[in-house]
Amino acid sequence: MQPALAVWLALSLLAGTGVEGMCGDPPATPAHSIPAPQLSLEERLSPHMPESLRCDACHAIAFQIEEQLRKAEGKVGRKALSEPDYVEVLERSCSQGWESYGVQELDGEKRLAGPGLPRQEPMSVMVMGGPWPGRLSKMCHGYVGEQGEAQIYGAHRRGPAALRELLCHGEKGACAGGKAGRPAPPKALQNEL
Repeated sequence: MQPALAVWLALSLLAGTGVEGMCGDPPATPAHSIPAPQLSLEERLSPHMPESLRCDACHAIAFQIEEQLRKAEGKVGRKALSEPDYVEVLERSCSQGWESYGVQELDGEKRLAGPGLPRQEPMSVMVMGGPWPGRLSKMCHGYVGEQGEAQIYGAHRRGPAALRELLCHGEKGACAGGKAGRPAPPKALQNEL
């Protein structure tokens, strides 16, 4: 039996196979390749939030406004803020960095990802920075200008659902017409001046 073992060992060493798995080495783990989302020209270069991501962006904005107002109210004992105070908090909310948001591709669909948004996929690549922070800030300022600080703060005082309803799901909201939390069907493209 020893000559057969010696022949097998010699052949294994010459061939370079068979010994690795027998010497207690851990099994090789398969390599995973996760591609980054492929962004369209509009998604990469437009100063505006792409239509397909506006509902997610609105939910991110509502979450950040809610968080900032809640923190400010916590500092004054959960009492209502004065008008100058909530105006300042809303300005600060919209002017923040927004760096923790980016785009992920989930199930073949591009989605905005970050704090306050559902479906954070741990095994995916998120494209952060670039145009996303500026787009979120611009949308946030647009909501404050369109709805007004008092109306936004009043919705906040009624609860997070009321704020999301006001900003995202109302008649002109970014999520209007679509399923809850999903973008509305794309509208016809228009030339912007």
